[in-house]
Amino acid sequence: MAPHGDTVKSSYAFNKPPRLSSSGLKRTVSEMPFEFTKDAIDIKSLTTISEVVDAKCECCGMVEECTPEYMEKVHTRFLGKWICGLCSEAVKVEMEKNGGNKEQALSSHMNTCVRFNRRDRAYPVLCQAEAMRNMLKKTRLRATSLSPRDHGLAKKGGITRSSSCIPAITKEINGVNTD
Repeated sequence: MAPHGDTVKSSYAFNKPPRLSSSGLKRTVSEMPFEFTKDAIDIKSLTTISEVVDAKCECCGMVEECTPEYMEKVHTRFLGKWICGLCSEAVKVEMEKNGGNKEQALSSHMNTCVRFNRRDRAYPVLCQAEAMRNMLKKTRLRATSLSPRDHGLAKKGGITRSSSCIPAITKEINGVNTD
């Protein structure tokens, strides 16, 4: 609307776009379906698909659909235990940390999963509090002191404080005369 309630008339008009002619367009047909039907499928060369079964991870409890052949491979790879793909990656990382001991890595990961399933899922606040405590422990060990004297900067010509001025200020405020 215009400032005094009048409507503004515009000379701009909306026109429909011009229609394209379809005389230059041609319909195409794929020849691929015809080629598939021409060739006979050799049924004897196809492999049989085995049944898919549900498998429950012994670490985290997640259920995956797997073939029995795949389950057998996982059993042999992880000391007779069936673990999901996510846990198997975690065990591989744990093996890299401890020097390649598969049994120790597997038991460490299983203990972590058991602890998580028992306590951390039921009490997430405790989990967060423990994580914060561990983080503070690590930072306390790293950050011993930020004083330049402790890091040897005083020897390199850095400016350091020799004494505090707080006692002199408090004496002056309290009216104690040291002269």
